[in-house]
Amino acid sequence: PIEMELEQNYPNPFNPVTKIKYTLNKSSFIKLNVYDLLGNKVSTIVDEIMNSGTYETSFDGSDLPSGMYFYNLVSENNSIVKKMMLIK
Repeated sequence: PIEMELEQNYPNPFNPVTKIKYTLNKSSFIKLNVYDLLGNKVSTIVDEIMNSGTYETSFDGSDLPSGMYFYNLVSENNSIVKKMMLIK
């Protein structure tokens, strides 16, 4: 991969589980967090050193209310944010 990428979650909107796919162009410490509309962190999905490559993870929002959420992929040099909708 040439650069770090964060794809749109699927399905979106979701109830209550969705998949998030991302690509890393080099090995680095990665954080993938989910935030509510007020900017409060509601979940940490990934918090570890990862090798370059493509990854897919699941997010379970069964303990959260319906609404808009943001997921943020952070590496040493990049930060990408996307939004997703939870509908129950």
